[in-house]
Amino acid sequence: MAVNVVVKLVSSNSSMMQLYLTDLINPLSSLLCSNNLEVATSCATALNMVLSNLSVKREKQVWEIVKEAKTLIQIIRIIREFPGVTQPIENFQEMVSLLYTILWQWPPSCYFVWKDTILIKVLEDSRIKSHLSTKVAVLKLCSALALCNKVAKELLGNGETILTMMVSCMDVSEPLAVRIEGFRLAQHLVADEQRCIKMTSLCSGPLIKAIIGGMRVWRLGSGKGVNDLVSLLDEACRLALITRWPGEHHNHFWEQGIDKVLLDLLLENFDKQASEHTLTPQARISIAQQGLDTNFLIALRPYIWEIFGWLAVHCRKDFRPSTDRTELYIYMLITCACLSFVEAICKGCQISENDDTSRSESSSRAVLVMMHSSSTYIASKVRLILSGVLEIKGNECLKRLLYLLDYGSSANNFGSANIPKTVVELVCLICYSGLPEYQKNVTRGDGIRTLVTSIRRCLSNGVCTSRRSFALHFYHNVFYERTCCWMTAEEWEGKDALLFYSLWGLAELAQHSSDTDHSRIKSNLIKTVQEVLDNVSAPGPRWLAANILSYFGVYGFPNKHDKGFGRALEDKEHTDLQLLFANGESVSVHKIILAVQCPSLLPPEQFPRSAKTTDNFLVKDVPRKCCPMLRKEVRFSARVDQQALLKLLDYVYFGYVEAGEDLARKLKTLAKSCNMQPLYLMLCRKIPQWGTPIPSSDFTDALGPLGFQFGYNLGS
Repeated sequence: MAVNVVVKLVSSNSSMMQLYLTDLINPLSSLLCSNNLEVATSCATALNMVLSNLSVKREKQVWEIVKEAKTLIQIIRIIREFPGVTQPIENFQEMVSLLYTILWQWPPSCYFVWKDTILIKVLEDSRIKSHLSTKVAVLKLCSALALCNKVAKELLGNGETILTMMVSCMDVSEPLAVRIEGFRLAQHLVADEQRCIKMTSLCSGPLIKAIIGGMRVWRLGSGKGVNDLVSLLDEACRLALITRWPGEHHNHFWEQGIDKVLLDLLLENFDKQASEHTLTPQARISIAQQGLDTNFLIALRPYIWEIFGWLAVHCRKDFRPSTDRTELYIYMLITCACLSFVEAICKGCQISENDDTSRSESSSRAVLVMMHSSSTYIASKVRLILSGVLEIKGNECLKRLLYLLDYGSSANNFGSANIPKTVVELVCLICYSGLPEYQKNVTRGDGIRTLVTSIRRCLSNGVCTSRRSFALHFYHNVFYERTCCWMTAEEWEGKDALLFYSLWGLAELAQHSSDTDHSRIKSNLIKTVQEVLDNVSAPGPRWLAANILSYFGVYGFPNKHDKGFGRALEDKEHTDLQLLFANGESVSVHKIILAVQCPSLLPPEQFPRSAKTTDNFLVKDVPRKCCPMLRKEVRFSARVDQQALLKLLDYVYFGYVEAGEDLARKLKTLAKSCNMQPLYLMLCRKIPQWGTPIPSSDFTDALGPLGFQFGYNLGS
């Protein structure tokens, strides 16, 4: 009776009870092993409530009490003994639920639980044999275990067992509650790129089929509970965000009709409307606008734009819709995104840090990444459709946009809560810059000066606002706050969204402006961009900064903190190869450096002309491959431009090169023939594809034991 009273008191959630919650942990824990099953079950329920209602400030204190009471050990023992004793299933469910709460509150305990093989076997058997509520409880516990990166990796390492169970739980034949927990487990297991690669290599097809089935639930779920359907749809969309990583799963998404699924979540009955109307471009815009205005699944739109945007980012260059119907669906998706883009501009300063920000940011960003898709089909189509959508109010919206950006970059509250709004405006400006009919108006509107000011403020004020802080649909998940043993890699765009998009905007404007457009601020612009290369480590901002410098004759990644191997060019003592030109002049180089940075320059018997640094060429084998070389020189014919080759060596050793337009053209030809892709990309002045890594100058593995003396002398 006393325990039941405690359950009622704790469930009342009164402020008075908060003062005594920690005092209840020890007595409740001691009664978990009571022979009276009703008492034991009620204790588990009460303890679960106590731990679930803790404030974050008290978690550390309570964890010490839980450890002292050996609560975790007792729960594990009770669950392990369950198959051998006769007890109500409710007792087992409460114990599993309590264990889930403890793991969720204190993830470092996950690995301890995971290593108990008897417990894990009991849980697996219970999931298979038991009824619905037990299956849900066990799935939730598996999700909690996956909070620990070590456990998640071992789960995936076991491979097909856990994944087969997970995918089967997401199947349309399962109850909604089981499917929801199946999707959550999958999200936890696939929380980073390496784990995504592992999972999709084992079950890409079935996994994507399950995701698509979950996203179709709204269309197929008439007569069912609306809240449960929306919950399932939300979890399926969250899992579909694995599109942010490249891989074979992208092909499966297209094969499973992701275009139709996404459009159904935006526009109801589109197929019926399409069959009843002649779909001129203007009619398509009208249908899309009406559909967006009447659709009430607004909370899902950020997911839709995020998923579609990433699909566009990772498309093949030769991607084209497989059928006319698919082409129509993609056209309508792009149209909806462009209409949402215009809505984001019209809202302007009314955007606040709520769902509006997430929707505006995600739709405008989707348009931006589609405009820069590697697929020429998608990139050209989005430019065409956006121009049509902007035909009436385009210049008016642009003036408003430039005014808001200029005001935001010079205001005293720069770096405050206005940043999410400013990011949306920046993304919209970059999209405008990609449309030829608006490029002159953007440069005349002092856009370059505004962006340079924005970058300088980002570098000087020390306030970094990452996308994670306002793209709530993408990151607003307690999972990210509860993980352990997990080192997250830096996002490609870096920790400062405002800096990243300011650089992207400047790179876009540099591409479409003339020397006179930035002559007044040239020195300030170059100095500012150089500061980015000196002080920012994220690949995205560094690539954009390098792209901007290419318009001023600098190609590569100059950095005052890292001079590369520049001093080695002056080190005649340790060079081991002569490059001889047709005119008799020569330059001394190091085989080890060329082997890693530009193997095409080495003798063909050691590195064939077809060799690439990305082939199955192991860096650690470089010393073994290079040292036996008997040849001490390489002769070039008169067809090789000496000046261009010397500049190529500057890039190899220093990490960057300076060249005028004429020399840059010759260098571009040479860089292409030598397969120097990063240098070639910069000489072409192309904004890199999302996720492109920075060229590495790390020779640690390449030097190895045989190259130690060489490395020591360079550093001395």
